[in-house]
Amino acid sequence: MGLLEGKNALIFGLANDKSIAWGITQAFKREGANIGISYAGEMLERRVKPLAEKVDCKWVEECDVTRDDQIALTVEKAAKHFGKIDVLVHSIAYAGRDELSKPYHETSREGFKTALEISVFSLVALTHAFLPIFNPGASVMCMTYYGSVKVAPRYNVMGVAKAALESSTRYLAYDLGPQNIRVNAISAGPIRTLAAAGVGGFRDMYKHFADMAPMRENVTIEDVGNSAVFLASDLSRRITGEVLYVDSGFNTIGVQISEQEEKGE
Repeated sequence: MGLLEGKNALIFGLANDKSIAWGITQAFKREGANIGISYAGEMLERRVKPLAEKVDCKWVEECDVTRDDQIALTVEKAAKHFGKIDVLVHSIAYAGRDELSKPYHETSREGFKTALEISVFSLVALTHAFLPIFNPGASVMCMTYYGSVKVAPRYNVMGVAKAALESSTRYLAYDLGPQNIRVNAISAGPIRTLAAAGVGGFRDMYKHFADMAPMRENVTIEDVGNSAVFLASDLSRRITGEVLYVDSGFNTIGVQISEQEEKGE
């Protein structure tokens, strides 16, 4: 019997088969969850629908998280299909390409607002909207990155957004704790996703990560999926307001030197 047997899990932010959300979807399916998938915008539909079929997902809905009416409609449809919800996964982030290639001080007012609204407020809005149909013991989780607490060159406004996302995780955990609803974040190491492709210099950062992380390995969407299963399951029922690092230990390193430098080569 799977760890998520009988649980209803909604996953927001699936884009393609490279998405962290896809790693989570597959892991949830393996562990017996009833899955619902939401995606952003018509352009993604042709990629998402075939993936939903692969995991026998019958509930696939488009939702523009910048619109409260669309969020409300999505909740209504979920309530009709599933009744109650046990797991909500927020795997949504966006910043304009300009904001991720120029220096941070050149961030535009509009670019800042857009990044924070889509990447952060959407978690607050979705959690608030789904609250009436969460089962006791429900688990909410979002995806973050180490650029929230330390500078990751050219991550810029997304780093600021992820910092706000992690703070929101703690405040939501405080609000919802009395109702036995948990809210946590997963901080994954760099993964070659559609979102990552927009970050200037990502390829160099990806290689540097594997050279410097204690485990000398990059992180996969499957790794994140397995950690998400833990946070979605009853095994983590006393864990809330936390940021779980799934990054081969990279976040623990202060001074970064390569193996060659360490050996004095």
